[in-house]
Amino acid sequence: MKTPQGLQALIDDGVIDEVLRPLKSGKEAAVYVVRSGEEVRCAKVYKDMAQRSFQQRVQYQEGRKVRGSREARAIGKASKYGRKQQETAWKNTEVEALYRLREAGVRVPEPYGVLVMELVTDAGGFSAPRLGEVELDPAQAREFHRVLVRQVVLMLCCGLIHGDLSPYNVLVGPDGPVVIDFPQVVSAGGNNAARTMLLRDVNTLTAWLGRSAPELLDTWYGEEMWALFEAGELRPDTELSGEFTSDASAVDLDSVRHAINDAREEALIRQQGREAAAEDD
Repeated sequence: MKTPQGLQALIDDGVIDEVLRPLKSGKEAAVYVVRSGEEVRCAKVYKDMAQRSFQQRVQYQEGRKVRGSREARAIGKASKYGRKQQETAWKNTEVEALYRLREAGVRVPEPYGVLVMELVTDAGGFSAPRLGEVELDPAQAREFHRVLVRQVVLMLCCGLIHGDLSPYNVLVGPDGPVVIDFPQVVSAGGNNAARTMLLRDVNTLTAWLGRSAPELLDTWYGEEMWALFEAGELRPDTELSGEFTSDASAVDLDSVRHAINDAREEALIRQQGREAAAEDD
């Protein structure tokens, strides 16, 4: 196939040898299957900044460190140089998070530089499906939920929150779920919206997997792990119960439950849209 412009530099530098086919296109980037020597991997081409929501990016970027004072001033002024530095930082954030999370034992693809990473495959060696594309029985849903909650805990112990975790940012490999797509990763200690984003991540997954195992909808893992994190008591091996008693005067539990139901409905609508598109094909 014709080499995308964003990957030509990788071929010129000998990082990859060939672009084999498109894999998927998302809100932030398009992903391609590539060959690097004898290895088949995937490479990401980020979309132009103009095609993405700047306001959304601002919320995610709060608390991120900028390497130099000149870059920080330029980004703050939104100059041409500053926008370029901001885009570079946005792209570097994902690979830095992947290296950090792999070291901590989180189930994420292995990175090979800024744009190239491991191609997650299924048992047959084909590109792994996304969680939102597979049907699970109750036992599988409970097990996937257990594994994914553990990944969120490990991320939080690294001081990171995915920020956009959904059934479409989780791949189903032969050994279970693998979390992908980290350019929007959030600093747990430096972002004022960290708690909100953590609860959204956990509630979105709970709502989706609760379609197959409804008892999951009565769990409160996000609230429990955040309370432990704030108290400095969350550890990678902390056993969670899914139970949480909140100060009703400080937290509107009905709003939290409504958020879970909204996430569930959104996931169902997206799935129905995909099924309708598949029927049209």
